[in-house]
Amino acid sequence: MKITVFSGSHKGREGNTLLMVTEFLKGAGEAGAETELIILAEKKIGYCKGLFECWLKTPGRCSIRDDMDELLPLFLASDVVVFACPVYFDNVPALMKTFVDRLTPLLYPHFEEVEKGEYGHVKRFDKVPDLAVISNCGLPGQSNFQVQSLFFRRLARSLHTEVIAEVYRDEGEIFRGKDNMLLKPLLSKYRKLLRSAGRELVERQVISEKLREALEKPIVPPSIYIKFGNEEWDRLIKENKLA
Repeated sequence: MKITVFSGSHKGREGNTLLMVTEFLKGAGEAGAETELIILAEKKIGYCKGLFECWLKTPGRCSIRDDMDELLPLFLASDVVVFACPVYFDNVPALMKTFVDRLTPLLYPHFEEVEKGEYGHVKRFDKVPDLAVISNCGLPGQSNFQVQSLFFRRLARSLHTEVIAEVYRDEGEIFRGKDNMLLKPLLSKYRKLLRSAGRELVERQVISEKLREALEKPIVPPSIYIKFGNEEWDRLIKENKLA
């Protein structure tokens, strides 16, 4: 199995989502998968111009020459594609949306009914990878991922595939406390859960309901997370005023 992660954080290799991805891929590798990590912030990806040239002038190929020339074949060669990104204002970051828009050449322009009363474009390729999602957000509460989850499920429908796994971690800023003696054992336990998720996805092509619930369980009570989070923001605001 080939698993390719497209990480769409604007922070590149410094974000909290990448910490999750790293553990997930360790587990997938342990289960025998071939894995590859693509940092979209390190790639040159232009905005879709909406000219439909990938449908009319260069069918199946975008007329823009940039790093999507290598990323699109990589996408298609994967058995599972993982979209990894944080929540920005209740949705995916602009970088991830730009990448998704450039997947348009995977489809034909013609319309068809994909579900009863639901219509989309005809797929161009017989083999399209399954999709998975890994995300985190700074606020507590799984409801923060509602829009993002729907976005990727609708994308899967448009690409004629399905989302086979979703890993959403609220209280994302807790990863910054990895050296805190109180948080260290809690984060270590969570990293093990992420590795288990990677293994399960390879071995079963799904993440069990039991594991999913464990992955979504608060690492610390929301009230404590909010209290210490606000204190940290006050510290950073004061520190920057003095700088």
